[in-house]
Amino acid sequence: MYKPFLDHLEVSLRQRFELRDRPIPSGLESQVSKRGKNPATIRSWCYECPELRKARYTYIDAGESAQIFNSVIYPGHQYDLPLLGIDFLSFGKVKNLIVMDFQPLFQDPDYLEKYIKPLKSLHDRYPDLAQNLEMKFYDANQYFSKYLLFAKTDPETVRTRVFEAFKDYLELYWQMLAAATPNYDPASLTCIAQAQKDYDQYSADRDPASGLFSSYFGHEWSEKFLYGFLFEDAVPKVEPVEPAIAAVPVKA
Repeated sequence: MYKPFLDHLEVSLRQRFELRDRPIPSGLESQVSKRGKNPATIRSWCYECPELRKARYTYIDAGESAQIFNSVIYPGHQYDLPLLGIDFLSFGKVKNLIVMDFQPLFQDPDYLEKYIKPLKSLHDRYPDLAQNLEMKFYDANQYFSKYLLFAKTDPETVRTRVFEAFKDYLELYWQMLAAATPNYDPASLTCIAQAQKDYDQYSADRDPASGLFSSYFGHEWSEKFLYGFLFEDAVPKVEPVEPAIAAVPVKA
C-alpha cells in the first residue's frame, strides 16, 4: 500500500541531496519472519549528506495483514529545524492509521512561530486528515506540533488524499531546509545534538511498534533494531533487579 510513498521519498531525496549510504548495523538491514499465518519482511534504508545527519525509512510487508511505512529525517546539527516524522500503518485494509508531522525539538514560542506556523496552510488543506485523535503512548505537547496530521482512514483516501498530503509536507520541509542558515557555533551544535538525542530517548522509551516488531521478528532482534537503528542515540532501559534475600537459618 505504501510503496508509492517510499518511492517518492527516495526520488525526492536523490533529486535534492548528494546522498551517501549511512551504515546500518549488520543484521538489521532486513529480516524475514515466518511466524504465524502471514510471513512478514522488513527492510530499511538509511542515508546521510551535508544537510541531513540521518534520513532513515523502513517498510514492513506482511501481505494483506499489515503494511507499514515509517521514516524520520534528522537535519544536520548545524540546523535547528524540527525532525520530519512519518508513520503510516495499515492492518487488514480495515485499520489505516496515518501520522505525519514536523516534530519540534523545542517548544518555545519563537521556535514554533518560525518552524511550525508555516505548516498551518497545509494543515488547513487536509482537515479530514487532522482528526485530533487521542495519543495513547505520547504526550501530544512534546515532539509534536499542533499541525500534526493524525487520522484513521480508508485505503482509497490513503492512495489519494494522504499521498498528496505526504508530497506537500515533504516539499515544504525541503523548502524550509533550503532556506535555513547553518549555525556552526560549538554551543549551538552541542545544543541541537542533545535535543536530537533527547528525541531518540523519548521515542525509544515509548514506541509502541516495539511490540509489533517482537511479534514478527522476536524480542532480541527487535530490541537491537529499536536501539541500534531506529533510535540509535537512545540508551536501553535497564530493568530493576530485585535484591537477593539471603536465607537466614531459623533456630529450632
